[in-house]
Amino acid sequence: MPWKETCAMDEKIKMIGDYLSKEYTITQLSQMYEVSRKTIYKWIGRYGRGGPPGLSEQSRAPKCHPNATLLKIAREIVATKLRHQRWGPKKIVAWLEEHCPEERWPAASTTSGILKREGLVRSRRRKRKTPPYIEPFNKCHRPNAVWSADFKGQFRTGDGRLCYPLTIYDNYSRYILSCRVLSQPTFEETKPWFKSVFKEYGLPEAIRTDNGAPFASVGLGGLSRLSVWFIKLGIKPERIEPGHPEQNGRHERMHRSLKEAAASPPRGDIKEQQKTFDEFVLEHNLERPHEALGQKTPLSFYHPSMRPYPSEVPTVDYHGDVIVRQVRHNGEIRWKGELLYISEALAGEPVALKQQEEHLWEIRFSSYSLGLLNELTGRITPLPIKQGEEVLPMCPV
Repeated sequence: MPWKETCAMDEKIKMIGDYLSKEYTITQLSQMYEVSRKTIYKWIGRYGRGGPPGLSEQSRAPKCHPNATLLKIAREIVATKLRHQRWGPKKIVAWLEEHCPEERWPAASTTSGILKREGLVRSRRRKRKTPPYIEPFNKCHRPNAVWSADFKGQFRTGDGRLCYPLTIYDNYSRYILSCRVLSQPTFEETKPWFKSVFKEYGLPEAIRTDNGAPFASVGLGGLSRLSVWFIKLGIKPERIEPGHPEQNGRHERMHRSLKEAAASPPRGDIKEQQKTFDEFVLEHNLERPHEALGQKTPLSFYHPSMRPYPSEVPTVDYHGDVIVRQVRHNGEIRWKGELLYISEALAGEPVALKQQEEHLWEIRFSSYSLGLLNELTGRITPLPIKQGEEVLPMCPV
């Protein structure tokens, strides 16, 4: 109601006073107080029935709800939840429909609302997801074209210690480059073993991983500190789609053999477990015939990369019609007088912005696309997903 900015109650009382003075008509009051004649009559009626308190705001909620859940139904839903605290609304409704079919039970959504009002449902925090990978996969047409890396599921050794086996694998030759037991799947523990493999075998063109840490993050472009390091070395970090292990099928198939031969059951301690993994790798690479390789060994197909690991990690340089900004320690860059968050994984690194349309700028780190900046909204969105080259099915070994 467009009352003037004083106090709604004061305006109503003032209007009633003007009405009781009989100096103004209803039409004049409507014009003076900028409300409809119907509203004037409503407040006069409320004042006549209840005096000044009758002018207070009243609830517009209906006094009865024909579709409201019966109290006994709500109580039974709550009681069932208290007896089965791990059950959600769907299970509760299904159980009640089976055991009390004579009643008409509400939908799961209504049941959820009843439980929330009673404080029996915790609101789930929305989990941030890694942005989708938009580039096509490299083809596995020669050694070192594509490596795969992953952690083969954590497990405890006989002494109770938790271990995370990191595996690195050449997709073309099926050659296992490394299988190391780590205590945590972190950047700090993972990077030294990649560095060791790079020094021994050289650099691949691409490394294909899943979307978990330390290979990816929920930040812009899905980049992590590890994948930023890969890019600076000239390695393309590829990520499979969540829930699609078949896109890294050769690696997954090797993991199955690794588990059967070297981790089922787990060995007594970390040292013994690593020794068993080492024995598996030697047999897999040097002795075991592979069906997909024409019953030959991976060693007969693999050779080290012609790209050696550099003595110093190269810096990222840009050429052409781009604007370069340095990422601050907190992951932000300054852009046209504003601070724009990019990614903490890129702290200290330069990123390039290239104009695509009048208000749209593509953001890149080296050759890796991070997203599209809309200057009008200040939002960065992923670029459209490009068509993939190939999907690797589960392959025979």
